[in-house]
Amino acid sequence: MCPLTNPPAARIHPLPMSESIPDALRGERLDRAISLLWGCSRSTAAGLMEAGAVRLNGVVAKRRSERLSEGDVIEVSKTALSGLREQDAPLADVRVEFPVLCEEGDFLVINKPAGLVVHPGSGRSSATLCSGLLARYPEIAEVGDRTRPGIVHRLDKGTTGLMVVARTPRGYESLVGQFSKRSVRRLYEVVCWGATGSSGVIDAPVGRSSRRPTLMAVSARGREARTHYELQQCFDAPDALSWLRCRLETGRTHQIRVHLSSIGHPVVGDRAYGAPSAGNRGKDGAVSPLSPLTFPRPALHSSAISFVHPATGETVNYSAKLPEDFASLLGALS
Repeated sequence: MCPLTNPPAARIHPLPMSESIPDALRGERLDRAISLLWGCSRSTAAGLMEAGAVRLNGVVAKRRSERLSEGDVIEVSKTALSGLREQDAPLADVRVEFPVLCEEGDFLVINKPAGLVVHPGSGRSSATLCSGLLARYPEIAEVGDRTRPGIVHRLDKGTTGLMVVARTPRGYESLVGQFSKRSVRRLYEVVCWGATGSSGVIDAPVGRSSRRPTLMAVSARGREARTHYELQQCFDAPDALSWLRCRLETGRTHQIRVHLSSIGHPVVGDRAYGAPSAGNRGKDGAVSPLSPLTFPRPALHSSAISFVHPATGETVNYSAKLPEDFASLLGALS
């Protein structure tokens, strides 16, 4: 039986998390909106409602099929959501492959390949990095959030490169604290559209898009976000492009992609945030597979990370060379 069935009222609504319904979700079912906004399964959303852990405009919501209006406010109990998510913990999967660059007692440093989703969420429950981690390092199951064991930060599905994963509770506590204090240094290689300045800082809050709730946007209602960038090389053909090295001061969802798009330089291959494709760039005939118009993913690679070792207290540094597709893209530009 679910441990949330008929709990005392005082335990069902601590620390509510709220979201205001944007126009893009107007008319949507309540259970699907919860799934989209909180990144959980529809069954978890249903379980939350059955437990009385969801409020709609201040009233406990009962009907999963209730249709929403713009401006409606949904509140979800953080404690209840965490409890139900524990039942959706990922299963080990030996088929998930990823290179491990460093294996320490308290943490791992991996080089995430393109196309690999980091943890289960809305629309994805299997074949994630978490599943692969559990197959190779079963002790991670008890580290951190059971639905995303060992995960202290993440990379988007299409992004490649370095991630640090906690292997023990000590490692998890240390790394989460360092990310919270913004002391972890992360560098990313990016190819974007247009000619940028030699260096700069994009300081603009990032929050959920009011038009497309599964995406993010620069928004006055968002959380502070800062991205530093330095130009590595400019290209003129097949169009004006820039190779940048970005440093994150904060770590918001899709931060680099949103920030660069907001200043008119979307990341090559990033269709979600405005990068052009071969289909909307005129009728010039066949396009090379190495063209930025047909690059199959955001040209974004986590190339370096440094942080304090949880056991020794010393700063450790790791780097990862450019993946083959990214290097081939740069080689095709001039």
